[in-house]
Amino acid sequence: MKVKNCMQKDLVTIGKNTLLQEAGVLMKKHAIRHLPVVEDEQLVGFISESDLRQYSFPSREKNIFVHEVMVLNPITINVNASIEQAARLIHDYKIGGLPVLDKKKLVGIITAIDLLSAFIKMMGLLKASMRLDVLPGKSSGVEDVTRIIKEHDCEIISVSTEIHSSRRKLYCFRLEKCDIDTVINALEMAGHKVISVVD
Repeated sequence: MKVKNCMQKDLVTIGKNTLLQEAGVLMKKHAIRHLPVVEDEQLVGFISESDLRQYSFPSREKNIFVHEVMVLNPITINVNASIEQAARLIHDYKIGGLPVLDKKKLVGIITAIDLLSAFIKMMGLLKASMRLDVLPGKSSGVEDVTRIIKEHDCEIISVSTEIHSSRRKLYCFRLEKCDIDTVINALEMAGHKVISVVD
């Protein structure tokens, strides 16, 4: 999934010569935590709720402008980048959101909450589904597990892996609701080990 599919497109922006107090009012009004700072339609900075919090003294806010506090040259991401790339940037730089650019033009913002929603959707956690954890047989492998699942009309939503206590790779299949008992019997007859089924 690409950033453009889950970013926030209805942007609230602010000018660099705006007072911090006004920035705070905008954030509260729109229930947001990040404001891109824009000048002549170009991104010149980024300000977050935590940036404002450092200067949240009423006597000082009136005298401080956004350009004095904003992050210059903020970390950005391209509109066509993957959400995995966005998640890596947010994690590595320990930030809450990224301005999204298309040919240097600001077109959106993607936040940690947007990414979480996208991953939940990708994993099918909001659908009526179940998780089937399988250790593939040593002779046939995961391709045979996938074939058996599909042959029994079970739709695979996503697949993830982890290392089992046996040090072998465990495959966790997120499936749409189906006749799981029949699938389990077929897998075990083919030499695969079903570790668990989680609704």
